[in-house]
Amino acid sequence: MNRTHARRLLSSYVEVPVARLLARVGLTPNAITLLGMGGAVLGGYLASEGLLAAAGAATLAAGALDLFDGSVARVTGRKTRFGALLDSTADRVSEAVLLVGLAVFYAREPTTLGVFLACAAMAGSMMVSYVRARAGGLRVDCEVGMFTRPERVAAMGTGLIVGQWWNTAVLVVLGATAALTAVTTVQRALHVRRELDRG
Repeated sequence: MNRTHARRLLSSYVEVPVARLLARVGLTPNAITLLGMGGAVLGGYLASEGLLAAAGAATLAAGALDLFDGSVARVTGRKTRFGALLDSTADRVSEAVLLVGLAVFYAREPTTLGVFLACAAMAGSMMVSYVRARAGGLRVDCEVGMFTRPERVAAMGTGLIVGQWWNTAVLVVLGATAALTAVTTVQRALHVRRELDRG
């Protein structure tokens, strides 16, 4: 099963039904976006305090909410350009605060490797997002790449939960995030170059 097919199944059987439920209880797309960002900020704080399992649970919950703001916007006809901007901004803040929280945690340990990997993972995540945003400015669709935001959220949330009992798991996930976001950045840059050459 490829990613596109899996995405369609997820949309049909999870996103749309849940989005309709959220819309019925009165949650707007922007409210869901802000709730998700609030959960991520909580995750970052918990990570900074060394409460890794709780941070992982908050990260996964916030990531789940991120699935539904766009879906609610579509099913309610409330899709706006400002909503898209708010969602993108909240995504960047959410990733940054978690990784800053981990950097603070490792600085207190102190574990220099952990601080370095948290910073490298943040830089890689921001670059993946930047290339997509810059591609949009060039009118090129750029959702390609092996380690996009959903994969990063799932990996980090899971790694944090496991890391409560096996601290090395978080370092492994941070290292993998740093490496795979670098690969994804290159993939996206090459994709944009190909699309521009065709145009």
